[in-house]
Amino acid sequence: MILKSLSLLNYKNFDSKTFTFNDKINCIVGNNGIGKTNVLDAIYHLSFGKSYFNPVASQNIKHDEDFFVINGDYEKENKTEKVVVSLKRGQTKVIKRNGKAYEKFSEHIGFLPLVIISPADRDLIIEGSDTRRKFIDSVISQSDKSYLTNLISYNKILAQRNALLKYFALNHTFNKDTLDVYNTQLNDFGAVIFEKRDAFLQTFIPIFKARYQAISNGNEAVELNYHSDLFEDNLNTLLQKNINKDKALQYTSVGIHKDDLHFNIENHPIKKFGSQGQQKSFLIALKLAQFDFIKAQSHVNPILLLDDIFDKLDENRVAQIIKLVDNEDFGQLFISDTHAERTENAVKQVHQSYEIFKL
Repeated sequence: MILKSLSLLNYKNFDSKTFTFNDKINCIVGNNGIGKTNVLDAIYHLSFGKSYFNPVASQNIKHDEDFFVINGDYEKENKTEKVVVSLKRGQTKVIKRNGKAYEKFSEHIGFLPLVIISPADRDLIIEGSDTRRKFIDSVISQSDKSYLTNLISYNKILAQRNALLKYFALNHTFNKDTLDVYNTQLNDFGAVIFEKRDAFLQTFIPIFKARYQAISNGNEAVELNYHSDLFEDNLNTLLQKNINKDKALQYTSVGIHKDDLHFNIENHPIKKFGSQGQQKSFLIALKLAQFDFIKAQSHVNPILLLDDIFDKLDENRVAQIIKLVDNEDFGQLFISDTHAERTENAVKQVHQSYEIFKL
């Protein structure tokens, strides 16, 4: 799968800009604040229908403008695919494929497989469990449409159950039968999601470990550990056991919405005991394993975005990544960097064609 061209209109700091890309390596270079990352984010937007860096959709519209449009022309399986994402202030975002708008954004997820490696990935280590669950969900959803459907349904029922618990508290009332209806639905959707997360991680963790060993030259032992309430019991039983707690808290305290991934190095949390270099290697291994998994599931080379990695990694780690791109069938690669010469010297080591775009 190749992104042949990209057109931006009123997107972030761009008023109007068009790029025609190389099939292999594309380097977006320029000073800080000039919009390098915004180009990569636009490409991400085309795959996921949202920004990687700013969840508030309207804030991606250029200042003093009323709308943005992102156009991408792709070549996939010897067919031309045109994807457009547009948003007008005060209206709902629209995603079109070959001129036809999607009724549900979830139908588009996975059509244009993509992996991004960015300094923002550090949130996976330092932020709460919600960030790590989103990572799991993002990887599985790109190759399993039913997973995303079940997840959306689970979250909808969860919100309704939480609203009911608040209603009970405000009105000093309680109706077990009504609550049991939500419990049953949460149990059904939650069981499927839990099984898929567990199966995914059993496949994913060995891939991740192999990637980390390659990047770090095998210096440390790392672990990804999946934690879920559903390892203890089925969700219906857990909800019954925790009803008094839920009534007091006015929200649902157990379920797959509390799942987490624990990141360890030498049996200790990497957040506290990993050096900056080890944390960076961990995150890159995580994302390259994501690339491997999606490629194996979809039989398509995902687009790989490397945002500002030269400033965040030492030369040895950058060399390892460039070497991986050279040795393996990685498909199309996009790199952003502040130094054109540094970028060009790095990509010259790779026996692939490349293009440098100076902003």
